[in-house]
Amino acid sequence: MGHLDHATFGWLTPVLSYAMASIGAALGLRCTVRALATRGRSRRNWLLTAASALGTGIWTMHFVAMLGFGVTGTDIRYDVPLTLLSLLVAMLVVGAGVFTVGYGRERSRALLIGGLTTGLGVASMHYLGMAALRLHGTVSYDPLRVAISVGIAVVAATAALWAALNIRSPGAVALASLVMGAAVSSMHYSGMLAVGVRVAPSGSALPGATVMQFIFPLAVGLGSYLFLTSAFVALSPAAREHTAGAPSAALDDSPAERTARAAAP
Repeated sequence: MGHLDHATFGWLTPVLSYAMASIGAALGLRCTVRALATRGRSRRNWLLTAASALGTGIWTMHFVAMLGFGVTGTDIRYDVPLTLLSLLVAMLVVGAGVFTVGYGRERSRALLIGGLTTGLGVASMHYLGMAALRLHGTVSYDPLRVAISVGIAVVAATAALWAALNIRSPGAVALASLVMGAAVSSMHYSGMLAVGVRVAPSGSALPGATVMQFIFPLAVGLGSYLFLTSAFVALSPAAREHTAGAPSAALDDSPAERTARAAAP
């Protein structure tokens, strides 16, 4: 069995990955809170922003953490299409959960369905991303630890959506985001503890891209998206500010709508 190192750069990658998860959670929760205070097209656009933020934050957390992953006796490469598919899965399945909560009429039922859907989406993204690993050897999983990691993902997602439905103040959202970030990180590392690698040394070249060729630039790009979207959300007036003087048709526009209007002639 090869020796697995989950933090080849020390505390740098765990701390950065936790920060990415927390920022994505904060942005997603804040956008969901905005969505629940609006209706029509604005609600849809705020929910789309929330889904993209949560999905991006979770995916970036996973692969920033993977920057510190190493196995003695073999190099590691990543299958590019499969890695991109894991990002798409994260956004689509998290989006399904967010929209279930955003438009569900029975909140308790919507919360349970949305939490289960989102949690399974997070777990699917994680293990799909792990399937993209290319190394000299075979990867195996401990079924019990896999089940524990999936359970953590479902509980974390349900708690996050509950927070979006019941928490309104920015301070409470920030606290909930820190908890959500810790839960997502716990899911990742509990899932990584389920991994075992049997190394088969070989002189042949591995297919795929190295972590610095592909994962690092993509993680930086998605991290930048989170920071820029956070700025848009922070600068976007809340509904109560619009009612003081803005036209009702523009009530609580999402960042996407504001950007489109600014670019229009």
